[in-house]
Amino acid sequence: SSGINAEYGEVMATVIKGLAVAKKLRQGLKAEILEIQKTNPEFVPGLTVVQVGDRPDSNVYIGAKVKACEEIGINGVHLKLPPTTTEKELIDNIERLNEDPTVHGIILQVPLDCTTGIDETLATNVLSPSKDVDGLTDVNAGRLSRGDLKRCFTPCTPTGCMVLIEEAGAEVKGKNVCVVGRSKIVGAPMHDLLLWAHGTVTTCHSRTPDLGYHIKQADIVVVAAGKKELVKGEWIKPGAVVIDCGINPEPDATKKSGVKLWGDVEYAAAKQVAGAITPVPGGVGPMTVALLMRNTVTSAKRMHGVGQRSFSTFARPTPGNTRAFSTSAHLARSGLRLLQILKK
Repeated sequence: SSGINAEYGEVMATVIKGLAVAKKLRQGLKAEILEIQKTNPEFVPGLTVVQVGDRPDSNVYIGAKVKACEEIGINGVHLKLPPTTTEKELIDNIERLNEDPTVHGIILQVPLDCTTGIDETLATNVLSPSKDVDGLTDVNAGRLSRGDLKRCFTPCTPTGCMVLIEEAGAEVKGKNVCVVGRSKIVGAPMHDLLLWAHGTVTTCHSRTPDLGYHIKQADIVVVAAGKKELVKGEWIKPGAVVIDCGINPEPDATKKSGVKLWGDVEYAAAKQVAGAITPVPGGVGPMTVALLMRNTVTSAKRMHGVGQRSFSTFARPTPGNTRAFSTSAHLARSGLRLLQILKK
């Protein structure tokens, strides 16, 4: 909602309600699955989340993903492996899922909670890029960095941010955009998505001097720094779109959960200046799960040949042709073997 403070003539920012946008997106996916099943009854998108160990925060995140799958009509499976799982055992499980034609999306929940020193990057890159619905394999990240958006999955949080920017009525093309943060999961892919949407993008990080200067130039600001209220309201350019990816919990006895979530942006002050802004919670967070569901449905449509081009010229997986998925999976395996040799 937006409004004007008549006494002072202040324009309040439009609040971008990610919760409502995510709900609409999920309802659309549910309807789409039901529509496809009218002519293709065997069409059931499948998502498997692989977890090593028993981290409480990971359990919560995975629970939310599996619940969303159930609501939409996706077959969500939680594969929980013990903390004693070896690197080879994890890789064998991932390769089995790569070969399974009923599984269209695979997530490796990180950080891994293991006692065996598994290389997370190595394990992630065993995922077939055509099933990497989190967009975290080197193949998908490389394709995104080259602007090959039709042949890759993009990470869910930054992709959700793009949807929210569009929801705010902002056009990225020709705009000055500032991304604060450079993580592999949010900041770096956010930069790439904005760049290929024809924005003029500045990426700031912990070594950037005078952060406020760069933010003041930006028509669109996306913050994913992981630091409570790092971005001050006075830094925001009047009318700018502000997307806050931060989730910084602090104990708060007044809250039912006992915890208050803070964003990376000084929300109350920024709301007085910005044209549109996401709240925390209820902004970016719900979009991450919704985009994960969308990527899974997209993958299932590609593999079933439902109005989607495959990632490669290889045939889609079928029960009698389980090895016929993306060439990228074969490249990933070759790279894995090379890495294993180099580690010895």
